[in-house]
Amino acid sequence: MANLQHLALLRAGAVTWIEWRDKNPQIEPDLVAANLSGDNLRGAQLQGVKMNRVDLSQAILVRADLSGADLSSANLNGAKLMEANLRATNFSVANLSGATLSHADLSHANLIGSDLSMANLKGAAIADANLIGTDFRSANLRDADLGSAQLSRSNLSHANLMGVNLIAADLSKANLYEAEAIGAYFYKTNLEKANLTQAHLSSAYLFRANLLDADLSRCDLTWTNLREANLSRANLKGAKLIGAKIAVWQVKSAHNWEEAEYDDNLRQKLGLPA
Repeated sequence: MANLQHLALLRAGAVTWIEWRDKNPQIEPDLVAANLSGDNLRGAQLQGVKMNRVDLSQAILVRADLSGADLSSANLNGAKLMEANLRATNFSVANLSGATLSHADLSHANLIGSDLSMANLKGAAIADANLIGTDFRSANLRDADLGSAQLSRSNLSHANLMGVNLIAADLSKANLYEAEAIGAYFYKTNLEKANLTQAHLSSAYLFRANLLDADLSRCDLTWTNLREANLSRANLKGAKLIGAKIAVWQVKSAHNWEEAEYDDNLRQKLGLPA
């Protein structure tokens, strides 16, 4: 349980808390399992603090510094974390559903198995984060930076991924069903065995992406750049590839390529009837 003295100091306000931490650098604050639901902790200096199992639901943590803190199994449902410093923070198995993290720094954070469904992560920095098995259902990740992030087996169904940077990210076995990824960057992204059924990837950059065994059925790939992408054994049934930059050999390496939609020029090269 949380240290009651530490809890009282935190609730006394930012100035009191910072002064105490500055005077007692040898003391590690203990806020384990504390109830801070709805508290106003705007700008709080909580870097490196033990806060696993803490209840921060609906709390205000705008521009707070939680870098390196342990928030594993914490409840941050509906919390306000805009522009917060969450670099290398441990959020494993935490509940962040409906939280607002727009423009927050989550780079190198651990979010394994966490719940970010319906969360707002617009413009957030999430590069190199561990997001294996994370739930992003219907989350807003527009313009976020997820470069080199680990997203294997994550759930991004119905998520807003428009303009997102996913360069060199690992999305193997991820679920992107009906995700909105228009104009997203997938350069050298690993999408092996990913589910992209009915996803919207129009104008996305997929140069050298790995789509081995991916399900692209009814996926909108119009005007995408798929040059040098690996489409071996990918399912193209009903996929829309009109205007896409793709070679004949790539198309024919996939399954059900005859049932995809192409522009007239590519159809002719593929030997399909006009």
